[in-house]
Amino acid sequence: MKIIITRHGETLENQEGIIQGNLPGTLSQKGIEQAEKLAERLKEEKLDKVFSSDLARSSDTTRIILKYHKEVPVEFTRELRERNLGELQGKRKEDLGIDKNKLVGDYLSNKEGETSEQMFERGKVFINKLINNFPEKTILLVGHNGINKAIILTILGKTIENIREIESQKNTAITIINIKNDRITMKVHNCIKHLE
Repeated sequence: MKIIITRHGETLENQEGIIQGNLPGTLSQKGIEQAEKLAERLKEEKLDKVFSSDLARSSDTTRIILKYHKEVPVEFTRELRERNLGELQGKRKEDLGIDKNKLVGDYLSNKEGETSEQMFERGKVFINKLINNFPEKTILLVGHNGINKAIILTILGKTIENIREIESQKNTAITIINIKNDRITMKVHNCIKHLE
């Protein structure tokens, strides 16, 4: 099984330092160009299925990728959404005094939204189901920074405590993981050579 994991292109909200979480997000011109370069990089991949977050920034990125994969089935799912950050969503990090080197979720103070553990569990359930249902297939996942990190950790057999060990996922970066006979090989991680 080959799992290709990517993040959506840059958004207008990314440019402004706005916390998105479960908000849709709007691809910036740069984000559209990143998605087009990502589509070029993935053009020759023989994809069996695509799963994408149903949030606009990821689904729009996915639609750009699919121009080279018109026959490949795609499923837009809530399971690949970014972590719901409750009251922080729509606000600027700068206005909230959030340190850019810390996880935004560390500042979530109310019960609204999702904990890191809940997001990790959601990613774990999703990827385990995927691995069981699509052996020997090539699957593309188009998601977000947090959920992608949770999925990568799960595949590598790690826990939520290890989340800071994985660098933030760059916009349209690619991670490729092969799974064969319970042997896991990470071919590339957080790679953006297609943007250079």
